[in-house]
Amino acid sequence: MRRSMLGRLFKRTSNARPLDTARVPDGVRVYAIGDVHGRNDLLQLLLAQIDQDNARRGPADTQIIFLGDLVDRGADSAGVIETAMALRASGRKVRFLLGNHEEIFVKACRSGDTKTLRFFLKIGGDATLQSYPIRRSEYLALSLDELAERLPSLVPESHLAFLESFEDQIVIGDYAFVHAGIRPGVALSEQKRSDLRWIREEFTDHRGDLEKVIVFGHTIYAEVEERGSRIGIDTGAYASGTLTAICLEGGERWYLQT
Repeated sequence: MRRSMLGRLFKRTSNARPLDTARVPDGVRVYAIGDVHGRNDLLQLLLAQIDQDNARRGPADTQIIFLGDLVDRGADSAGVIETAMALRASGRKVRFLLGNHEEIFVKACRSGDTKTLRFFLKIGGDATLQSYPIRRSEYLALSLDELAERLPSLVPESHLAFLESFEDQIVIGDYAFVHAGIRPGVALSEQKRSDLRWIREEFTDHRGDLEKVIVFGHTIYAEVEERGSRIGIDTGAYASGTLTAICLEGGERWYLQT
């Protein structure tokens, strides 16, 4: 297996057989990007690396997948959404998974419910809202009720509609791409959306093989986590500065990182 010279070392455990045999269909090249969390600067760098890597490897049916959590915590969630929208509009094959942070962001904007808004702000949504055109002093002066009333004019409808178009899971060859994970023992076709977006220990602590090799974000690791039938690529970009993409072609697997 190869990996980018710019990438960090990744952790590998003894039960690696499913990873060693997993493949994507011939002629397909996949780049799956972990949790961006408002770091548009890192996303721009990683997309440039992907373009360079893809060009160097020659023609293929190249697909880019975002594993969700484009927003919150980092400084420029609005910019990340604009970058992602432009990428889709360019005509390239790009797909997006809905993360738990997008779920709460959209719900807070659509519902006007202050309880949902309070939770959204608690999990990093304060940074998201301040990436839109509002002065920090004005933002801090608003009550929760006033902020809820302001959201429809603050967040563009095009951004919400874009996030609402995201998928729940993507299967390509021997790999399944999800945001948070899957519930072990349940077929991929029967997974609940809540598990795909929110599950954690029930999935990450599981030690048996799974229906596919699951590529996921949501749970932060200092290094890419390869274990059994799982590959975790959320390397905490908003705080660490390391945004990770897993790259797949045939039976090969490598990584690119900022």
